[in-house]
Amino acid sequence: MNLFIIEDEIVAAERIRELVQQTAPDARIVGWADSIEDSVTFLRSHADGPDRPDLILMDIELVDGQSFEIFREVEVPCPVIFTTAYDEYALQAFKVHSIDYLLKPIQREELRSSLTKFRQLSERYRPAGPAFDMNALIDQLRRSTLTGPVSPREYFLVRQGQRLISVGVGEIAYFYSEDRVTFLKTHDGRYFPVDQPLEDIEGQIDERQFFRASRQFLVARPAVSGVYVHLNGKLKITLKPTITEMLFVSRDRAPEFRKWLGG
Repeated sequence: MNLFIIEDEIVAAERIRELVQQTAPDARIVGWADSIEDSVTFLRSHADGPDRPDLILMDIELVDGQSFEIFREVEVPCPVIFTTAYDEYALQAFKVHSIDYLLKPIQREELRSSLTKFRQLSERYRPAGPAFDMNALIDQLRRSTLTGPVSPREYFLVRQGQRLISVGVGEIAYFYSEDRVTFLKTHDGRYFPVDQPLEDIEGQIDERQFFRASRQFLVARPAVSGVYVHLNGKLKITLKPTITEMLFVSRDRAPEFRKWLGG
């Protein structure tokens, strides 16, 4: 596996090199760049050949701008793992070739997990013959990250003032939207804003554990404290932690909800 590192901080670049050596000793680092200009030059000159990268570890804030500009300057031939100190660019990252988004300081096990996912899906998408459809692989990798059929999301990074907190999916009772803002609420009653709409979150988590009960609520199985038959075939459900409004599952979705709850 050929890796190309794009990082404008020497200390951070060396840290990434060390982590790669620890988590993927068979990986070969074929280059390092600290700017958009140098990255574009490298990718153009290594579009083919033995040093063509299979995967890029890419910082976002570089000395001459944001690395998203690279995708407008040159065809990026492989998937990308973003390595950045900023969580605000996550949605933009997934619009390009991103398969993962690691916040600095990067943890060894998080990088190992990302590289393992890349390897597994690369093998799955590599045909028996010599041909290799990189565009198909990138699409599969992105969909696996965004929709969760291969590896559902396990954590959500949220803000508490100036502090970033990682909340495990198992801690979450439900997601809900209020005044066009999405929140998550934990089983112990904490709540945090989430910088994604419910539609995107629904595609990132295990559908066996969460159900889209209404337009405003995406609920976890342990959070459902009661189910009541209501008028016209609808179901009224209660949650814990409790909510102030009444929550109904529509008649059309009631059979699916019953199956999900009893499955």
